[in-house]
Amino acid sequence: MRYLCQVWFEPSVLERMSDEEKRTLDRDSAGYDLDLEVSGHMIHAEALQAPSAAVTVKVRNGEMAMTDGPFAETKEQLGGFILIEAKDLNDAIRVAAGIPLAKYGSIEVRPVHDFKSKLQEAAR
Repeated sequence: MRYLCQVWFEPSVLERMSDEEKRTLDRDSAGYDLDLEVSGHMIHAEALQAPSAAVTVKVRNGEMAMTDGPFAETKEQLGGFILIEAKDLNDAIRVAAGIPLAKYGSIEVRPVHDFKSKLQEAAR
């Protein structure tokens, strides 16, 4: 089963880190990604640019509206994601707990819907 591990953290936490602490975090994160690849858990991972680079798009009554950045009522921001393969939720939680940024923020673990399999079953 696939799970999306969303990496959430407050940017101020990273801003307060020394250059050496940031290098260590980057090294640890890259190393953990490699560990996940070797273990067969890794599907894909990406870090995101700052919310200031984002655009939010909405369509209402057939009209598209666009605003700069997300406007969330939280200090935490989505910083990246890791899409993993895990045998069950407990395995996914174990994997998420190893993500180095979990020490500074939070990791939301969410099962991914398997629409492809459902469509294939329906077609039979």
